Amino acid sequence: MRLEYFQMVDRIAALDPEARTVRADCSVPDASPVFEGHFPGHPLLPGVLMIETIAQTGGWLVLAVLRFARMPFLVQVKEAKLRAFVVPGQTLQAEARLLHDGSGYAVVAGSISSDGKKVADAEITYRVVPFPNDTLRAQMLETARRVAVPEAFLHG
Repeated sequence: MRLEYFQMVDRIAALDPEARTVRADCSVPDASPVFEGHFPGHPLLPGVLMIETIAQTGGWLVLAVLRFARMPFLVQVKEAKLRAFVVPGQTLQAEARLLHDGSGYAVVAGSISSDGKKVADAEITYRVVPFPNDTLRAQMLETARRVAVPEAFLHG
């Protein structure tokens, strides 16, 4: 995780577009300016960043299913539950399952866990649109390679 850059997913551990599922590994850094204010003397990963981790994990699934032809943008979070605190240095596993893709929208059910215990879950809706420019698409493809999205899913 690079919290300051909103890069929450370190590695795609499993991707199955037929089952419409993804699993990702995410390591909370030991130190980050985020923790200086949240909370002084008792650092915790902000809940909004836990939801962002779920959203990014599901976003990688949507991108892979669509073969990077269109870009998902977060538009709604439903049924979000933050079940446990996440601290610096903790290792997270994020999972998402695609519930719907069509009509310009995609919906995933996702969660993050640590040591086998669920720490957060939510249903995420994305607006799926053509990439607004080639620069964003190129950057997403580069990041996909960095987080180990299988090459087969990067082309239409």
